[in-house]
Amino acid sequence: MNFLKILKKSVIDSQLYVSVTGTLFAVFFMEEQKTFRFPTIFLIFITYFSGYLYTKYQKTKYFNRILVINAIAGIICACLIIINHNEIRLLKWSVIVVLGLLYNSFFLDIYIRKIPLLKVFYVGLVWALVNCWLTLPEFDLPIFLISFFFITALVLPFDIRDMESDTVQTFPKIIGVQNTKNIAYLLVFVSMLISGFYLQPSFALAFFLTGCITFIFIYFSENKRDDLYFSFGVETCSALPFLFLGIMKYF
Repeated sequence: MNFLKILKKSVIDSQLYVSVTGTLFAVFFMEEQKTFRFPTIFLIFITYFSGYLYTKYQKTKYFNRILVINAIAGIICACLIIINHNEIRLLKWSVIVVLGLLYNSFFLDIYIRKIPLLKVFYVGLVWALVNCWLTLPEFDLPIFLISFFFITALVLPFDIRDMESDTVQTFPKIIGVQNTKNIAYLLVFVSMLISGFYLQPSFALAFFLTGCITFIFIYFSENKRDDLYFSFGVETCSALPFLFLGIMKYF
C-alpha cells in the first residue's frame, strides 16, 4: 500500500505520467506518418511536463520554482527546435505554448478553464495540434479530428470525477452523468471511425482496440471512484494506441 502511495505521488501526482501518455499518443501518429525523431519526442515531453506543472502549482508556495523550471524547459525546447528543425517549427511550438498559458493562468481576468463547457474542447484542441501540426510539415485534418474527438472524450470522465468540486458549469453538472458518458461514447466512436478510413490498417486496428478499452473506462466512470481510476486508468487510454501497436509489431 505504501508503495502505491509513493508511486502515485512521485509519478502520477507529479504530472510525469500524463506527460508520458501524451507523448506516446503523439509518437503513435509520428510512427504512422513516418516522422519519428527523438528530438521531437523530447520536445513534446518537456512541453507537456512543464505545462502541466505550471497548471498544477499555480497559487502555491512552489510557483516561483515552477516558473524557473518552465523558463529552463522553454530554453531547452527552443534549442531543440533551432538545432533539429526550423523557424516554422519554433513558431508552431510557440503558438501551442501560448494556448496552454491561456488555458489556466491566474493573472488573467478570464482564462479558458473558467469558461463553462469550453475546457474539454480546449484540451482536445491543444493535444490535437501537437499531433497534427507540430510534428508534421503541414496541418493534417484527419489526425486533428481523431485526436480532438478522442482527447475531448477522455476529459469528460474527469469532469464526472470533479463535478462536486468544480466551481464552473460542466457537462455532468448541466446534463447529468449518463448524458455526459453518451457524449464521450459518441466522440470516441467518431474518432475510431475516422481512424478506420484514414490510418494504415495496423494503426487503425490499434486505435480500434484502444476505443474498445476506452468505452469500458467511460462506462465505469463515477464521481465516487478513487482518483487513481482517472489519473492512472483513464489517463492510460491515450497511451494505448502506441502500446497496442507495439504489441502487434512484436507478435
